[in-house]
Formats: sequence, structure tokens, C-alpha cells
Amino acid sequence: MASFQVVVADPETGATYQRDVDGQDANRFIGRSLGQDVDGGAVGLDGYTLELTGGSDDAGRPMREDVDGPDLREVLLTGGVGYDPSRDGERKRVTVRGAEVSDAVAQINAKITGRGSTDVEELLGEGGEDAEDADDEE
Repeated sequence: MASFQVVVADPETGATYQRDVDGQDANRFIGRSLGQDVDGGAVGLDGYTLELTGGSDDAGRPMREDVDGPDLREVLLTGGVGYDPSRDGERKRVTVRGAEVSDAVAQINAKITGRGSTDVEELLGEGGEDAEDADDEE
């Protein structure tokens, strides 16, 4: 059975919230691709809509929106998610995971796109981090 760590970003406040999701709630993410919307009830945000923005598998390989399917692929990258070239024109073959969420995915990144009537802080409670505070802790 699938289980994920879902990192939810709130664009209005800059806070992020981490939730572990398993069972029936995790099944709501299976088969969805990056860029698609998911009901926020899966992470405790009833009435909210989340957009899947990224993720990684259990080995830390990133998901790329331009790679179809859930499988691993070796792609030649010039930059973007999974590769940061050190000079102009540099390319590298990198193993990345496709844009579709599967059992192999360990972490899913999402952002809030549709808001409900209750405040995010009330629903998710403790665990919110400001973007500036997260940088200071590293």
C-alpha cells in the first residue's frame, strides 16, 4: 500500500506544511500527474484544492513534468529539475522519474490553488514553517 510525505505550500503566507499520508488518502494521489489538481481533504485541508508541483522517489530522484509515465528514464538535460549546469552548453544524462505519481514516489510537493472557508493554520495546526525560517535551520 502506498504512503507519501506530502509537502503543502501556502503561496499567500509562504508557509509549508508536511503531512504523512497513507491508505485511502494516499490512493487519491496515485495515477495523478504533475500539474493536476487534487482534493485537499487527503491531507486534512477539507474544501481546499491542491496542485501537484513536484516530488521525488525513495532514492531521491526528482519527478519531471516533461517525462511521461511513472517509470525511471535516463534523459539528456541542459538544466531544470534534476540538473544545474555549471557552464553554458553543458549537458548531462540524468536518471529522473516521470510525472505520474506511483507507489515508488516517497515525497509529493503541492501548493494551494483553491481555498476553503477555514484557515489553513486551523486545519493543519503546528508544523507551518515560513520560507525564511526553513533556510535558517539548514
